[in-house]
Amino acid sequence: MKTIADQLEEIRPGMLRFALLQLRDRATAEDAVQEALVAALAAAGRFEPRARLRTWVFAILKRKIVDILRQHYREPLAAEPSADPFEPLFDEGGHWRPEDRPAAWGDPLQALENAQFWRIFDACLDHLPENRARVFMMREFLGLETEEICQSLGMSQSNCWVLLHRARMGLRLCLESHWYQNEGDRPC
Repeated sequence: MKTIADQLEEIRPGMLRFALLQLRDRATAEDAVQEALVAALAAAGRFEPRARLRTWVFAILKRKIVDILRQHYREPLAAEPSADPFEPLFDEGGHWRPEDRPAAWGDPLQALENAQFWRIFDACLDHLPENRARVFMMREFLGLETEEICQSLGMSQSNCWVLLHRARMGLRLCLESHWYQNEGDRPC
């Protein structure tokens, strides 16, 4: 049976990738991961085995990253072009065109438990443009409010919402083509 230290060593590369995406500085990301790992080892006696170790450790890392982001004003992200590449998917009223509606995704709770889903999700997230992925992670993974994201990144709220929209659309399209469309072809 693996020790908690061995398990943390396996989780560390994913933690570093996550921290690097958010902090955009390798040294700061390494520090955040190191602090999270030290905190996890110090609190290992309080870890409840019914929770997943990875989930618990990432929650610690998220708090460390939020603290860093709140402490340091980051340089503004370059504004993305205003043309929306997803605009053709919607009609004049802003509704999905029938041929472009999202595919049925089946039981989302079952998909969330599937490790293969998360590997594909991570790959899809890695293929998003850095600005979109960063804003998406700040909002959805770190739980920051739009105002905090805008202040931290020096952007307007409308630009933040555009980046979130484009990130979600990019993830949807990627997941549909690499996960949900070929549901029968992948192992369960």
